[in-house]
Amino acid sequence: MLNPAWMKTFITLIDTKHFTKTADRLFMTQPGVSQHIKKLEQACGHALIERHNKSFEITEAGKTVYDYAKQLDIRQSEMLESLNQDDPHSGKISLSCSGSLALLLYPNLLNLQCKYPTLVPYVEAAPHHKILADIISGETDLGIVTQAITDPRVESEKLGYEPLCLMLPKQEAGTALNLEKLKQIGLIAHPDVEHYLSIYLSQCGEKLLAEISIHQLPVSGYVNQLSQILLPVAQGLGFTVLPKSALDTFAHKDQIAMYQPQNEVVETLYLLTKRYRQIPARFKTIKQLLNQQLNVS
Repeated sequence: MLNPAWMKTFITLIDTKHFTKTADRLFMTQPGVSQHIKKLEQACGHALIERHNKSFEITEAGKTVYDYAKQLDIRQSEMLESLNQDDPHSGKISLSCSGSLALLLYPNLLNLQCKYPTLVPYVEAAPHHKILADIISGETDLGIVTQAITDPRVESEKLGYEPLCLMLPKQEAGTALNLEKLKQIGLIAHPDVEHYLSIYLSQCGEKLLAEISIHQLPVSGYVNQLSQILLPVAQGLGFTVLPKSALDTFAHKDQIAMYQPQNEVVETLYLLTKRYRQIPARFKTIKQLLNQQLNVS
């Protein structure tokens, strides 16, 4: 049987991609980390990493061992968590959602942890495809997405709605929008801007906006950090489309104007869990908080 401590060290090394960071995270010395990896390689009979000076690459054998070790780690975590599955205020619970929802929900999850210290939230901001994959694999307990899921391995229930907002510099408040005006203002792009903008233009109920193609809009800036996307908008450098929760958590919201379309534009939020998984009581505690924060009755 492979030593669990060696496999834990190996998982951490592959995740951090750095011997020193692995040693720090596991409260070990760097030579100790190297010794664990060497012993694991000897036990497996294969090199698990290829060393290149101070860097390394995982081998094919290493990938197989890593996947096996991760599955064992997940199974052990699930076993330990199951011991407290009937306690609504104790145990680890992981949640994956969009970056804007993570910013909105995480402070409230921390407030809940302050009340119940053994109820430990793990929050990850992730794209739709990763949330779904992690739910199926068991890496994540709960996921929030904006698309209905038909995968038979997943339970999906409607959680609520997330308003989408076209956000403008404050000086553009009350401005009538059309293609020429949006070209003049310029688009602040981000990784989800095509998705959000296409939904917004098609659902806002305004013919002049519905006829616009995103490729007609000049890009006046790009940023992939959610907390930074509204900074250029606040400084008058462009417009963008984001969920309203991104504005709610923005420090300079007084410098942002929200366009008021003819029709409100929303995305439906769906809560995902792995099908056939026994639902611990703490899941219901977190779900209740999600309902409260997302104004779901």
